[in-house]
Amino acid sequence: MAPTASSDDPHLQLLDKLDITPLPRMFRNPAWKPPQRRNKNIKQILSDASRKEASLLATQNNSGSSTPLPHGSSNASTIGNSASAHSNIAQAAQNLRTLVLDRNGHNVFATGPVATYTNIESPPSLHPAHQKHYCDITGLPAPYTDPKTRLRYHNTEVFAVVRGLPQSVAEQYLEARGAHVVLK
Repeated sequence: MAPTASSDDPHLQLLDKLDITPLPRMFRNPAWKPPQRRNKNIKQILSDASRKEASLLATQNNSGSSTPLPHGSSNASTIGNSASAHSNIAQAAQNLRTLVLDRNGHNVFATGPVATYTNIESPPSLHPAHQKHYCDITGLPAPYTDPKTRLRYHNTEVFAVVRGLPQSVAEQYLEARGAHVVLK
């Protein structure tokens, strides 16, 4: 059976005294309203991006038929040579694609692929801060380098092994890593 609530119970009187529910909240602005713009979750962002990319591909695939023929060619010459007609359409579609990309500002760097949200074909970073160093002995991440032998090591146990190695073995480790320097 549930205990009966009596007003003379000191515990309930203390709870009533410490209850902050009926007090006005001065820390909140009474004129505040939640923003009307709702943030998109990752699923919505990905679906919008894929829909946009699919529509771009569809317009690029259909644009070859509406591209005008080059100067000096006629319908009779393209009907007779269907292989050249397909190459002309493909070239026209590629030219239109490059024009669209140039107009949209996507083709800023013509030397390689552009890293975008939907394109992961960008080369790996060659910045020294992004290159991780690994222990020459164990293959574990190596935060330390021995100044004497220039071998990278993981911890003090591996450091003891590195210091115990003869110079020729240390040079072989450096040569395997590609950091071996021969002075003549």
